[in-house]
Amino acid sequence: MIVIIKSHTDRAGIDEVIAEVKRLGYQPRPIIGELQSVVAAIGDETTHNSLESLNALPQVERVLRVQKRWKLVSKEARSSPTVIDVDGVKIGGGAPVVLMAGPCSVESEEQLLETAHAVRAAGATILRGGAFKPRTSPYEFQGLGKDGLRLLALAKKATGLKIVTELLSEHDADLVAETADILQIGARNAQNFRLLVAAAKTGKPILLKRGLSQRVEEWLLGAEYILSEGNSNVMLCERGIRTFETYTRNTLDLAAVAIAKSETHLPVIVDPSQGCGRADLVPALCAGAVAVGADGLLIEVHPRPAEALSDGQQQIDFARFAQLAESLQPLLRTVGRSA
Repeated sequence: MIVIIKSHTDRAGIDEVIAEVKRLGYQPRPIIGELQSVVAAIGDETTHNSLESLNALPQVERVLRVQKRWKLVSKEARSSPTVIDVDGVKIGGGAPVVLMAGPCSVESEEQLLETAHAVRAAGATILRGGAFKPRTSPYEFQGLGKDGLRLLALAKKATGLKIVTELLSEHDADLVAETADILQIGARNAQNFRLLVAAAKTGKPILLKRGLSQRVEEWLLGAEYILSEGNSNVMLCERGIRTFETYTRNTLDLAAVAIAKSETHLPVIVDPSQGCGRADLVPALCAGAVAVGADGLLIEVHPRPAEALSDGQQQIDFARFAQLAESLQPLLRTVGRSA
């Protein structure tokens, strides 16, 4: 770490910083300048106390980290990209871009089975659908719960599609893991660390969505929680962040996708439906996601979006999904990610 001393600090103030650096277990290497000085602290930041407490000293301007706070997630931790095998469906590491598609909420047996057959026919290999739904208002549809899980299991048996569904509570981890092939941690729970640990302990692959207002560093540290529990099957999912813009529901941050791909060895998924909250923009955002290196797309599909019990405005119907899947093929071939 590097401690930057404020300009015109006298030698006594610098020596106080040096003494604190030593006390915290680092070897201080002071560089004294005419106007400003710095103290380089030599030591492993993973085993020593943080020096960020030195910001409380009046002569300290700021403390800079040298090592990344995420160790297991970083590319330095692995010699090759992580490839997650979901019962035969490979995600990441240059494998074909995977399509995860289905309704925002599981509403009925008819709706789910109709959707599952349609998205499978168009090329999806993973069925998404919420059995437990976190809603902003307590009066909105909260999902079918256990019955929704039963219907997801039925759809899997009928179509062979793998299942990704959201886990809301650590108390339901084992229950949801009985049905789900991938456990989704939603944006509202992206920093619910007890939930992350509980999900990790199931041993199932985890789809970790970025929080509504999360910085990339916080997102990656959420993944670090899961990997530190011994579960290396983590997918990062960019689903849009909350900004000043109101023209779209969220602002899909494709720069974050590129950063996650360059900084980590983990697969990165993009949710264009949540990313903008508008069905008409989903195809363009899918193309953008593929272009910046996404390993998969999580797309909301409903037989009759206008009748959906949740987020109908961002779901596409079967015909538009089939058209979207077909339109992506030339781009997928161009970037070398088609089947």
